Amino acid sequence: MTSEQPGQRGPQGVLPVPAWDAPDPSEPPGDPFGPGGWAVGNLGYAVDGLVAGATGLLVAEALDVAFTLGGWVSGNSSGRSPILAVGAAFVDLTPAWLKEWAVASFGTGDKAVLFAGMAIVLAVLFVAIGLVARTRHTLATALVGVLGVLALVAQLTRAGASPTDPIPLVGGLAVTLWMLPRLVARTAIEGPSRREALGLAGAAAGVALATAVRGSGGVIAANASASRAAAVPVPSGLPIPAAAGAEIGVGGVGPWAVSNADFYRIDTALTVPRLTAEAWSLRVWGEVEREVTLTWAQLVGKPLIQRYVTLACVSNEVGGHLVGNALWTGWPVRELLREAGAKAGADMVLSRSIDGWTAGTPLSALTDDRDALLAVAMNGVALPFEHGFPVRLVVPGLYGYVSATKWVTDLKVTRFADDMGYWTPRGWSALGPVKTASRIDVPRSGARLPAGRVAVAGVAWAMHRGIQGVQVQVDGGPWADARLATEPTVDSWRQWVFEWDAGPGSHVLTVRARDGAGEWQTAVQTTSDPDGATGHHSVTVAVAG
Repeated sequence: MTSEQPGQRGPQGVLPVPAWDAPDPSEPPGDPFGPGGWAVGNLGYAVDGLVAGATGLLVAEALDVAFTLGGWVSGNSSGRSPILAVGAAFVDLTPAWLKEWAVASFGTGDKAVLFAGMAIVLAVLFVAIGLVARTRHTLATALVGVLGVLALVAQLTRAGASPTDPIPLVGGLAVTLWMLPRLVARTAIEGPSRREALGLAGAAAGVALATAVRGSGGVIAANASASRAAAVPVPSGLPIPAAAGAEIGVGGVGPWAVSNADFYRIDTALTVPRLTAEAWSLRVWGEVEREVTLTWAQLVGKPLIQRYVTLACVSNEVGGHLVGNALWTGWPVRELLREAGAKAGADMVLSRSIDGWTAGTPLSALTDDRDALLAVAMNGVALPFEHGFPVRLVVPGLYGYVSATKWVTDLKVTRFADDMGYWTPRGWSALGPVKTASRIDVPRSGARLPAGRVAVAGVAWAMHRGIQGVQVQVDGGPWADARLATEPTVDSWRQWVFEWDAGPGSHVLTVRARDGAGEWQTAVQTTSDPDGATGHHSVTVAVAG
């Protein structure tokens, strides 16, 4: 028996390193986490896997950034990045229940959580590969190859994929496959060292930096920002619709027009597309008499109009804030579709974003009098990148998943029997009309209030039908009418207030709304899938004695 380890000098000279595919003859006995235990003995190999994997990712992301900034490779940058391609594929494959949970739990931070989850999963996989590589080099290589193939499939199946998209991935894979056996062989001889830890830290920091540079800087982003700054999508003197009296005048109530910075954002784009207005165009095709291609210059030269429209996400739960009103500037979609001439039998328009996302919108909602827009401005300025610059769809009365396509580049006139939007095959309904809803903004649930007159206030919406009335109920008692602000348009939400004489104790306040057709919103509580949440919103407050 000897305590000498492979690679150390013994009576017969330097001991040979075990063959890659030879089984590990034994594991150290005793506490696996104690001195000389299994965990400590394998720490170096785990770090080797992390270093090799992180360095490969760094190379892939760096190549992506270099190609993007230099303009050397065609295609969508989000398709060349292995991280973004795999992340986008995960989003595409996400079942409805998981998507609902993510939005409900993290709101607009769901993408940050996705990236954090991907980092954890990749770290675990690379650790496992490093441990396997200690004695099973062929298997470790195969596992790296499997990860590469999965990333390759994710890249090439993305909308608008280019044959050159896998170049950064192939480069990163080559680096990982080259580094892994060399790191493991050195660890077998020398044991763990600070070198691997420093390498891991450097590679991880490099991946984060490359991702940040691609998302927020560089030539593409700079050109897009310059294009947006130069865009003048709101002609001088274009009338703004009247909105006098739309504010109820109660602090804490959601504003009539939500600022661009505060407007909710829900979409599947892991990085915000940065397009230039000059390069943008919109194709109208499919079941039409004639194909039409619209450029930015042609669009802003049309007779644009401005409309207040409230948009709502189908994932918005009862009392939620994934809803907002804004002033939109654009050209009515019906005018463009009139130029194309929809054929008899067509009943749907499949709109497509630059990132491949699609929405199936009833043709009737785009051609009736509701002023569905090809929007170019939001609250008087060019669309923010996060909200679709240079052009997006705004359709009153429909949830965003069937209508609100950002960065829109394609309109296919078709039939519901032949095509489906992104979310429909994932279990959501095809039509998506917004349901009547109301929300108490003040007081907040859990608030402690003084006795006396209290303003209970909030917003209600039933886009394209309007709000006819709002009522408040205290502790399950009779419903009482609230006072309504003016309603400049039936396509926007409406503010309301109820003056309540609050007595001491704990109280439950509940609100309901009636739409323009005279129908009260249902009290039946349902979740948002498959066609929007229902139920009355309630808050519980405590009034001092």
